[in-house]
Amino acid sequence: MSRGQDTGVVTVLMTAPGTDVAEGVVRTLVEERLAACGNIVPGAVSVYRWEGELQRDEEAVAILKTTRAVLPRLLERAAELHPYDVPELIAHEVVDGTEDYLEWVRTECGAGMEAVR
Repeated sequence: MSRGQDTGVVTVLMTAPGTDVAEGVVRTLVEERLAACGNIVPGAVSVYRWEGELQRDEEAVAILKTTRAVLPRLLERAAELHPYDVPELIAHEVVDGTEDYLEWVRTECGAGMEAVR
């Protein structure tokens, strides 16, 4: 475990209008090495207000693992790929985890630094 040190790893939550859309976005982000992986969880129900009206939609939730270094590019690219006008893309710092896993994320996203440069 990294015991609260700066891991450099972040997770990003993203909702999408279905598993096919979520998988398309996640697949592209992983192929471009902006994310090490993404878990897609189907069956989420979102209740929210949009343009003054209460809405309810069934969505899929994607949990992306990436690094702080490539996060700005991941957010930009995910927004480009996403069909929503205002996609949910929320980053959370990873404050601890097994060092092997954290290193794997950092390694997989390391090549994504080429997209940042």
